Amino acid sequence: MTSEPGLPALIVQLPRGGEVDRNFRADPPPSVASGEVVLDHVAPGEDGRLEPPEAAEIVMSVPSPEALRREPDEVRDAIEQAPESDEPLMIIIEAAEYLREDELAVVLDAAAGTPRPLIVRIMADG
Repeated sequence: MTSEPGLPALIVQLPRGGEVDRNFRADPPPSVASGEVVLDHVAPGEDGRLEPPEAAEIVMSVPSPEALRREPDEVRDAIEQAPESDEPLMIIIEAAEYLREDELAVVLDAAAGTPRPLIVRIMADG
């Protein structure tokens, strides 16, 4: 991991009270339970969706978390090929019910190749 000491390897932004939030509370994946992945509970809009991010460089957008597991090379390439900047990198997941350890592992592995903070933002329930 090449991020700054004291920073989490990955931040997951998710709708507060949404499906992924409830599932993480009931059965957190090991990387969440260990603190390697930090959760950022964001208040959703009236439609239950998160607003578009204000400050981040979006490097990839996928319809669901399963795409992360199916496309690990694309995840790694998107992060490695991001232009130099101080902004955090962000992967958008349009909708999710669950975010499993194997899906988080793909992003954690890719995050090891950048000193920039990496955020996965789940826009809505799946």
